[in-house]
Amino acid sequence: MFHANSLLLPFFNDEHRALHDSLHRWCRQHFTSRIHNGSVDLYCQKLVRQLGDAGWLRYTVPAAYGGQLPEIDSRSLCLLRQTLGYYDGLADFAFVMQGLGSGPITLFGSDELKAKYLPKVATGDYIAAFALSEPDAGSDAAAMKTKATRTADGYLLNGVKTWISNAGIADFYTVFARTENDEAEGVTAFVVDANTPGLEITERFDLAAPHPIGTLTFTNCYIPASQRLAQPGQGFKVAMQNLDVFRASVGAAALGFAETALDMAINHASTRQMFGGVLSDLQITQAAIGDMSTEIDAATLLVYRAAWERDVLKQRTTRSAAMAKLYATESAQRIIDRSLQMFGGLGVRVGQPIEMLYREVRALRIYEGATEVQQVIIARETMKNKTGEAK
Repeated sequence: MFHANSLLLPFFNDEHRALHDSLHRWCRQHFTSRIHNGSVDLYCQKLVRQLGDAGWLRYTVPAAYGGQLPEIDSRSLCLLRQTLGYYDGLADFAFVMQGLGSGPITLFGSDELKAKYLPKVATGDYIAAFALSEPDAGSDAAAMKTKATRTADGYLLNGVKTWISNAGIADFYTVFARTENDEAEGVTAFVVDANTPGLEITERFDLAAPHPIGTLTFTNCYIPASQRLAQPGQGFKVAMQNLDVFRASVGAAALGFAETALDMAINHASTRQMFGGVLSDLQITQAAIGDMSTEIDAATLLVYRAAWERDVLKQRTTRSAAMAKLYATESAQRIIDRSLQMFGGLGVRVGQPIEMLYREVRALRIYEGATEVQQVIIARETMKNKTGEAK
C-alpha cells in the first residue's frame, strides 16, 4: 500500500490525502480478489456502474458537467489509478477508459458535445472508448489510413481501428481519421456513437490479462459535422494533449501493481518456511525487498512530479510524463517478476493473484506509447531543451 510518508510530499494537499484514504476504504469493501471468472464484458460494465455510483468517475470530467473538481486534476487521477490498481487491474482499466475516452471532449468539445456526453460519463451511464490505433498505425500514428471524407453537412468515415479497449461495450468512441476534401489537411477527431450505421465491431480478441478489446470497421459511416472535435486537421493535437493528461497515470497504475506485489512478497516471505527459518530471514530476500522498495519510491517521485507540473505549474509534461510512464512500468515489471520468483512454483499457477499481476503489468509497457517510444520522446525533448539553453 502507498507508503504513508509519501502522502506528506509537497505534491499533495489535504484533499488528495482524503481521497486516498476514502478510496482505500471503499476498495477494501468491494474488491476481495484480482481473479475473475465469467464474462469480462459484464464484469467491466458492472465496474463502471460501481465506480459511477460511488462517485469516483466524477474525477474524469470537470465540475461544470457533473465532475468532482473544477477541472481534471492529474494528481487525483494518479491516486485513483494507483489505488484501484493495487486492488483490481480491471477496476483501474474501467476507470481510466472513462477519462481517456472522454478526455478529448473535455479538452476540445463544443458546449453541446460536453453536455451530451460528459455528465453520463461521470455517472457511468455511458461507457467511453478511444480509437486511435490501426493495424499499421500503433505507435506511428502518422501512418493512419482511416479516412473522413467531407460531405455537405458532415463526414463519411471509412477504415479500420484495432486494439480498441471497450470495443463492443462502449456507448461512444473518440475516433481519429485522416481528413479529405476539407478546409484543412491532416487528422481530425470525431465522437462516434456506438449505434451509428456503418460502424461495426468486426473482431474481438483475448489478451494475456483479459479485458474488452477489439476491432472497429467503418464503412461509409456518416458523422455530422457537429460531432467533430476541434478544427479540421487538429486531430493530432487532440490526441497528444489527451495522452499528456493520462500518460503519467499509466505510471500510477503500475505503482499500484508494484505495491501490491511487494506486499504479497513480504507476506509470503514472512511465513514461508525455509532452511530452518523463514524466507525473509535470508539476506538475498532482504536485498530483493530493499531494491523493490527503492524502485517504488523512485517511481512515486517521477509520477507525481509529472502530475504536479501539470496541475500546479500548468505546463506541458511531455518529457516528465514520458519519464514517469517509462520508469514506473519497467520497474513494476521487475518488481512483480521478483515477487513471483519468491513464490516459486506457486507463482506461475493460474488463479494465483501474483500470476494475474504478472499478466496484468505486461500491457502497461506497451499501451499509450511503448517503452521504446517513451525513450525517443525523452531524448528529443531533452535535446530540444538543451539546444534552447545553448542559444
